[in-house]
Amino acid sequence: MANKIKMVVFDMAGTTIDENNVVYKTVQKAINEAGFDLSLEEVLTQGAGKEKLQAIKDVLSAYADNNDETLANQIYQRFIVHLAEAYHKLDILPQPNATELFAGLKERNILRVLNTGYDRQTAQTIIDKLGWEKGREFDELVTATEVHKNRPNPDMIWYAMKEFGIDDSKTVIKVGDSTIDIEEGKNAGCILSIGITTGAHTYDQLQTAAPDYVINNLSELLPIVDSE
Repeated sequence: MANKIKMVVFDMAGTTIDENNVVYKTVQKAINEAGFDLSLEEVLTQGAGKEKLQAIKDVLSAYADNNDETLANQIYQRFIVHLAEAYHKLDILPQPNATELFAGLKERNILRVLNTGYDRQTAQTIIDKLGWEKGREFDELVTATEVHKNRPNPDMIWYAMKEFGIDDSKTVIKVGDSTIDIEEGKNAGCILSIGITTGAHTYDQLQTAAPDYVINNLSELLPIVDSE
């Protein structure tokens, strides 16, 4: 019997890519350079999975009672510069079993989409550094640049569905390492929203978003896909 799943949408950093939380460490660095003293845990709690300017705004609002849009934009510009430097130096690797999973999904004729709170340029830089190619490891990349509303809104998933002519979200699975990834999948109407513990949020934190599954390794995903 043909698998009814047509597409799996994956978050990038922390889910399919191992970059040791460099993004949120860089957000933390840029915020603290502006005179704050926030921890990485605080940044992850409020910022994980979000478009990065919004992440900065939410972190400042939650922990510094600061809603200064101009300041947030200044911090974001510093973040972009620091992140480019960090990624230039950093060894970026696929998460364990990512490439094997992508191959397994391709064998099943299931589309593999990467989506991210990064802007297009940053996301493409990461993919190029990994040596991943569209049509080989993945079928589409959707970034914060392509949509007006970012996570937890469903726009990136719906954008990907439209690209491939998919009109039933119950044929789509979302996988991510933050609660906001899970919320995004639920808001898009995905048949499954799956958390993974390899990135920003812990098992307990992921559970607060009521995922359908929480996995510890991408190798656990194919049996779930095959059961649908």
